[in-house]
Amino acid sequence: MPCIMAAPAAADQVAQAQTVETKSTPAQTPAPKRARYKIEIEIFEARQDSWCHKKGDKFEWPKDMGKICPWLRSSMHDFITVLIGGGTLPWKYEGTPYQKAIDPDGVTTEFVRCPDPTANLVAKIIRTKEA
Repeated sequence: MPCIMAAPAAADQVAQAQTVETKSTPAQTPAPKRARYKIEIEIFEARQDSWCHKKGDKFEWPKDMGKICPWLRSSMHDFITVLIGGGTLPWKYEGTPYQKAIDPDGVTTEFVRCPDPTANLVAKIIRTKEA
């Protein structure tokens, strides 16, 4: 099949048609600056003979994610995604050891249990708003 090339005059017409006329628009207010958060993970509960984490172990997100058991890391993923985006989860676990703090301008916590049935492990995710 032969190759068809546009004539130079036709190419000029296409270029002119693609030229967009710019108009001045009124100044728009910039979008509000998105809040930034620090995420820390603390092992809140764990069996004393746990093979992976001990009560009191602390980790920083995302720096230390490779140090966390894959099962627990997977369980925490969606919670961290919500918290880092500025969201909160509405349940509070009132009257339990897992009662949460919810403060969009300060510290917010969330508790996540590891799915390993032998671990009895609970992680506390702590979100702190950065200045």
